[in-house]
Formats: sequence, C-alpha cells, structure tokens
Amino acid sequence: MTLVGGVALFLFGMTLMGDGLKKVAGSKLELVLYRLSSTPFRAVLLGTGVTAVIQSSCATSVMTVGFVNSGMMKVRQAVSVILGAILGTSITGWIICLSTVGGGSGIASIFSTATLTASVALVGILFRMFSKKQTLRHVGDIMMGFAVLMFGMSSMSGAVSSLGEAPGFRTMLISMSNPLLGILAGAVFTAVLQSASAAVGIIQALSMTGELPFETALPLLMGVAIGASFPVLLSAVGANTDGRRAALVYPVAGVVSAMACAAVFYIANAIFRFPFLEEIMNPVRIAALNTVLRFAMVGLLAPFSDVLEALVALLVPGKTDESDPALRLEERFIRHPSIAVEQSRQTVEAMANLTEESLDEALELLHTFSADGYQAVKDKEVAVDRYEDALGTYLVKLTGHELTERQNKDVSKFLHTLSDFERISDHALRIADSAAELKEKNLVFSGEAKHELDVIGSAVREIVRLTFRAFIDGDREAAARVEPFEEWIDSLCGELKLHHVERLQKGQCTIHQGFVFNDLLTDYRRVSDHCSNIAVAMIELEADLFDTHEYLSQVKEKRSADFDRVYGEYSARFAL
Repeated sequence: MTLVGGVALFLFGMTLMGDGLKKVAGSKLELVLYRLSSTPFRAVLLGTGVTAVIQSSCATSVMTVGFVNSGMMKVRQAVSVILGAILGTSITGWIICLSTVGGGSGIASIFSTATLTASVALVGILFRMFSKKQTLRHVGDIMMGFAVLMFGMSSMSGAVSSLGEAPGFRTMLISMSNPLLGILAGAVFTAVLQSASAAVGIIQALSMTGELPFETALPLLMGVAIGASFPVLLSAVGANTDGRRAALVYPVAGVVSAMACAAVFYIANAIFRFPFLEEIMNPVRIAALNTVLRFAMVGLLAPFSDVLEALVALLVPGKTDESDPALRLEERFIRHPSIAVEQSRQTVEAMANLTEESLDEALELLHTFSADGYQAVKDKEVAVDRYEDALGTYLVKLTGHELTERQNKDVSKFLHTLSDFERISDHALRIADSAAELKEKNLVFSGEAKHELDVIGSAVREIVRLTFRAFIDGDREAAARVEPFEEWIDSLCGELKLHHVERLQKGQCTIHQGFVFNDLLTDYRRVSDHCSNIAVAMIELEADLFDTHEYLSQVKEKRSADFDRVYGEYSARFAL
C-alpha cells in the first residue's frame, strides 16, 4: 500500500508540476512550436525544448497532431517535432535524481532530499495561498508539484527497499533481462500509466533496491519508449487523413527506433560480450541510460524523416484533406488556450475576408449581373454562417478555461463581433437579391440614381475595408475613424431617399424601381452600422469597457475636432 500510495503521489506531483509549467511558459512555447518548426533540425530542437519544459512527450505530440489536423502544420514538420519530443521527455529522469541527494551532518544536511523537498513545498504553498499575481500562483503550483513528486518518489523508494531481499523479486528481474520480455513489460507498463516519465521514475525507484542490473534496465527502458506512444494514438480519433498520419508517427518511430537499437546492441553483444551487462543500476545511471537511448533513437531516425513520413502515409492511405483549414477549430487545443485563441483569430480573419469578398461581388452584380456571380455570393453567405456557428461554439468552450488578460480580451472581441460579420454577409446576399430582381424585371435606374448608388456603394466598400483591416491589424486609430464615416453614410442615405422621392414626384422613377432603390439604401446603412459595432467593440474592449450606447452617445454629443475632421474628409471624398 505504501508503494501504491507513493506511485499515486508521484503521478499527481508530475501532473501538478506539468500543468503549472504549461501555464507559466506553455502559452509562449506552444506558439513558438507552431510558428518556428520550419526546418527539420529546428523542429527537433523545438520538440525537445517544449517537451522538457512541459514534462510530457504525449502532450507535445497531441498538440502536434492538432496542428496537422487543423492544417497549421504539415506531416513532414510533425515528424521532426515528435522525434524531438521523444528525446525531450528524458529530462524528467534527471529531475527525479534529486530525490537521491543525500545529506550529512551540520551544513551538509541542507542539501538532503528531505530539506530540499520541505523548502520547495514551503515556498510553493506561500506563493499558492498568498500571492495575488497569477504567475506566482502558477509557480507555486510547480513547486508544490515538485515537492509532491519528491515525496512520492521517497515513498516508493522506501516501499521497495526491502524487495532486494525477496527471492521472487530477483526472479522477476532476471526474467526481465530477456530482451523481448523486458521490452514487452516496459511497453505495457507505460501504456497503462500513460506517461514515460512516470514509468522511468518507477524504474529508478526499483533501482534503489540494489538488485536492478543493466541487462534488465535496458529492455525495460526500450519498452517505455514504445509504450509512451500509445496515448498519442487516441488523438487520431476524429482526425482527418493527415491528422491520423501524424498520430501514427510516435508509435511507428518508437517501435522502429527501439527495435533497431535493440538489434544493434544485442548483435554487438553477441559478438563482443559487453562486460557491463551485470552492472547494478542506480537512479542516476537509469537517467543517463534513458537519455543515451533516446539520443540513439532520434539520431537513427532523424536522417530518415522522409522515409518515416512515407511509411505513415502508406499505413494511412487516402488523399490529404483539402477542405478549408480555417473551419477546423481543433478541440485538442481547448486545453492550450494560446493556440486555441490563435486559431480562432485566424478563423475570424478568414470569415472577415470571405464577408468582404461577398460584399464586393454583390455590389459588382448591380453593374454586371451573372447567375454564377449570384451563386458565388450565396455560397459565401452559407460558408460565413458555418464560420459563425463553429466559432461561437468553440469560443464559448474556451471561456471555460483559465485565460490570460490578453486572451480574455481577444475572445471577448471575437464573440462580440461574430454576429456583425455574419449580418454583413446577409446584407451582401440581400444586395445580390436586389441585383437579381433588377435583372429579372428588366428594371433600369435613371442616370442620376445610378450615380448616387455608385457613390454610396463606393463609400460602403471603403468603410468595410477600413473596418476589417482595423480589426485584423488590431489598429484602434483606424477603428476610431469608422464612427464618423458611418455618420456620413447615414446622412448620405437620408439625402438619397429625399432625392428618390423628388424623382418619383417628377415621374423620373417608377414605384418598382423605388422599392429596389430603398432596399439597397437600407442594406448599405445596415452594413455601415455593423461596421460601427465592430469598431466600437475593438475600442471599448481594449479599454476594459463595453457599453456601446454610452460610447456612441459621448462620441456624437462631444463631436471632437478629430471626429469633425474625419467626417469632413469622407463627406468631401464621397460627395455627390
């Protein structure tokens, strides 16, 4: 029971420390992993570094599968990143070696494991309970996780210390010296624990019995390298073709490289008879052997990453999914908010670009109508609706996780503006419907009406372009220009309606033309209103406020010099 309790504390400590590390440094590391894994060598280094920090090759690999599944990364890049993860997970073994640090009398007792664990736990709990800064609280989690891990390791070591004298234990270790049996046992044990670092830690605890020889430790560690890949296979569920291929990289790499290393070692041993096979291992030697083994595995496969890519493509046949990657909002990233927010940003930007294209095409239909052009606007409107549904659901899920202040602002901005992008797309379709009605009923506007619609149409194109570029670039100065521009468009729409009434009274326009003309003006005004909503959300949320009516009231009542200057600039630019 002491052994089982020690294992439980050890696993919990690893989880607590890993989660704290992810929250302190993971948000930056995840984005670095995505953005900088352009060359194989760099990708291997990044995979190694990220795994060493977040203490989980499985987490790094699952993130990478998510990148590939969402179209953010190619399988070729994923191969190198996962190879780096295989190497990076060996760092935990060296951390665990701290549990074997012995003390002495006097000053030397300061460096004992008990003193180290107690000191770290004390500082950690002070940070966790009394610090107001979120980062320091996470540092406290890391320190508490480390202390629990050390305590669990000490419990395991104490529990197994007497096993060295048990004949059954010695018999078991002797049987594990059989390479195939040892590799199988290590793989199954690690697959059950779902953590290579935890499996290595338990092997280190067993080495403290003084009965674990090199010939037993090596196949167990080879099995650990294979078994660690099984949790990654679960990430293939629901993935597309490339995502499933990326999920297979870890198990294929683990099996191939471990078997190759085993073949080389045991063939060489059969020829040269290595004298160190019966050397008794300790935690430091286990950590060193694990690191050397993983270096050998990665060094063996790294030059053949193209072959590994081809192998997983052979195992998962099919064509690469060419669907829009922006719509693949990865559920795997919900636990990694920095990546989830970045992916949401890309999807919102794609939604904005699609909406702008739809409006441009709809306005063009008023000049040159075509059935294909009309269908293109309809298709884009359907696509934008899908964007809104997918993003809304994804962002709501994301709000249930701990976010930084910056991430909270970004998520709030996206949630507040989604419906405005979608509504602009709706009005683009309504404009296309008006163009279709003109074509179907063979209606033609007077020269004056055409000119007025061209002017207001150009103004609407410009306010959409201004708003969307400000949103994508995060440019608050550009966003501040939207409201006076929107005021001018409202004023212009009112003026054009009066002109239209005059033309009706003079008999220059018919009632049927008038309906379409008024519908177009209504859509133009609504589009500019939604642009105003987007700009206000940008400005107010950045200032930690969100009261649209109060903001607009203040802007319109005060009419600052800047407001009047921008209003005058656009009124001159789009004068009739």
